[in-house]
Amino acid sequence: MKYFLTLAFMATHTLTFSQRLHADLYAGIANYEGDLQGKRFALSNTFTNPYPAVGLGLSYNLSNRIIARFVVNYLRLGADDKNNEPGIGINRRNLNFKTNIFEGQLGAEYNLLDLSVRSFTPYVFAAVAIYHFNPYSTDTLGNKVFLKPLSTEGQGLAEYPNRKPYALTQLAIPFGGGVKLALTDKLQVGIELGLRKLFTDYLDDVSTSYVDSATLFATKGPQAVAFAYRGNEIHGAAGYPAEGSQRGSPKNKDWYYTASFRISYLLFANRDANGFKNRTGCPKSVY
Repeated sequence: MKYFLTLAFMATHTLTFSQRLHADLYAGIANYEGDLQGKRFALSNTFTNPYPAVGLGLSYNLSNRIIARFVVNYLRLGADDKNNEPGIGINRRNLNFKTNIFEGQLGAEYNLLDLSVRSFTPYVFAAVAIYHFNPYSTDTLGNKVFLKPLSTEGQGLAEYPNRKPYALTQLAIPFGGGVKLALTDKLQVGIELGLRKLFTDYLDDVSTSYVDSATLFATKGPQAVAFAYRGNEIHGAAGYPAEGSQRGSPKNKDWYYTASFRISYLLFANRDANGFKNRTGCPKSVY
């Protein structure tokens, strides 16, 4: 008898859990803010070379308004000095980068309205994430070249002990918000904007000043010099900048962000204590 009661309790617990569990799909665009953007957080940057972003997640209703969420995202980022306005000067570097981002985040969201009695709500969220990136560019023949091993700003060189190599897997703080609409008792759709606070300035492999070209050539070879400054490719025999000349700005860390369409599907039909669906078509409060 006790085994039967134990199994019954486990089945009831599992059913209750499933009635609060949603599968989430995200699809949208991604972009970044950093040293290859002429204007930081300008609306025009969002629509300059946007890249695709997709994600899968699970969300669990802790209450009618508080939701725990886990999301795995894949997205691409990139930027090119050629897209900057000529008057601001940084386009003369002729630098560019791309990177794939793999991200896993765990966090919570808060519904400003109660979806058990309304059909829509704005919401906010915050999370902690681990992400992996690896910036690369292409040479004049179109060959992909990863930038970190080149130490384009002297990272890891004995001559520049204060410039440490950057890690390709790091922590981030995602946060943002959106609006979601309950179409049925199982299906919700919405739009979400998510920003990532980063703790590196090397998402784009650009952060501070130029190092001595002879030192870089001797330790990392001609390819490192060629990718540290690429102005020669468009300005002819323009000289490599002097050591200490500004290449980027270490004052502001890099960011990336996504704008996504979200679909959320309740894995099992949610029913009230009598086994009937809420007449509004939305999950009835059981908390």
